Amino acid sequence: MTAFTWQTAVIKIGSALVSPDGAGTSDKFLVDIAHFISESRKQGKHVVLVSSGSVAAARGEIRTGQKVSPGKKSAMAAIGQTKMMATWSRLFDFSCAQLLLTVEDLNDRRRFVNIKNTIEQLLDHDVLPIVNENDTVAIDESKVGDNDNLAAHTAIAVQADCLIICTDVDGLYTGNPRLDPQATLIDQVETIDDKIMGLAGGAGSSVGTGGMITKLQAAKKCAQSGIQTLLVNGTKQATFSQLLQGNCSGTLFLEESDDSTARQDWLKHTSNAKGELVVDHGAYLAMTERGASLLAAGITQVVGKFAANDAVLVTHEGHVIGKGLAAYSSAEIQQIKGAKSTQIQYILGYSDSAEVLHRDDFVRIAHNLTQTDA
Repeated sequence: MTAFTWQTAVIKIGSALVSPDGAGTSDKFLVDIAHFISESRKQGKHVVLVSSGSVAAARGEIRTGQKVSPGKKSAMAAIGQTKMMATWSRLFDFSCAQLLLTVEDLNDRRRFVNIKNTIEQLLDHDVLPIVNENDTVAIDESKVGDNDNLAAHTAIAVQADCLIICTDVDGLYTGNPRLDPQATLIDQVETIDDKIMGLAGGAGSSVGTGGMITKLQAAKKCAQSGIQTLLVNGTKQATFSQLLQGNCSGTLFLEESDDSTARQDWLKHTSNAKGELVVDHGAYLAMTERGASLLAAGITQVVGKFAANDAVLVTHEGHVIGKGLAAYSSAEIQQIKGAKSTQIQYILGYSDSAEVLHRDDFVRIAHNLTQTDA
């Protein structure tokens, strides 16, 4: 049992808790969760709920075989979302609000800030925000893909100090507890390194889409943004009794020391890189050692197509050094790369910025991140 404190938490509930039988919603596990949320609010704490289960909630409403087509899945999400919201609303004596998001909403800085502002307004008016991915409209390329990472993005957006992931296992184990009787629970994780990531197995439930790997990904995003993450068993009433007493009966992933801004957290963990700028050694040293902005003169190659204000990776000799917002489009940078800042006006006929990527719109990435990881 590990002690912890929090003031603003995002609580993620998996499909296996909303729809334990995989068909329709059930109060079986949700009553204890709802009680915990209600009691936490009475203590003056803020709670945002990220709930899976809309597709599972609609099973039986639309005939399907073993494989469900994308169109039918979207229709099921549309049906199940209303059922899921009705179930949650029935368990509370205060108002609930629904927010359906796609990865495009998170990637766009203006939409992301609006999501943050909307949730803050709801919390200020004592309304419980309930977030889910918008499976009715999202296609593969616009999906977050799992609600563990969606919950992490939500926690970053609202600058929460805690993410609580409720699942149907007790926490992170040294092995798969369903297969290995010798596996033991890990109470606390200080750093989510390759060894910890290696403990993740496949998806633990046929109902949801997330497995342990997505939970660790979410915890790592939060840790790097100064947010602690708890992985607990949402099927046990004792879990929530302990949480109300400030104790974690599962695994507590500690936050890392963080002096980044909310904008930098969004850039690093939420924005999706649309392209890549390859820089020379001089620009590499200027950006990494002196914290300088990226000038056109230091760019040797432009990869991909992107618009001004899109996020791009910055690389040097095959290694990613960071991510930032480009002041110019890929077509414009293609024309001005290698040129002095004073030449931009002459080359393009205008000059919106002396920098291609301003240092305030750039965040370092310590490892060799790929666009898929971003």
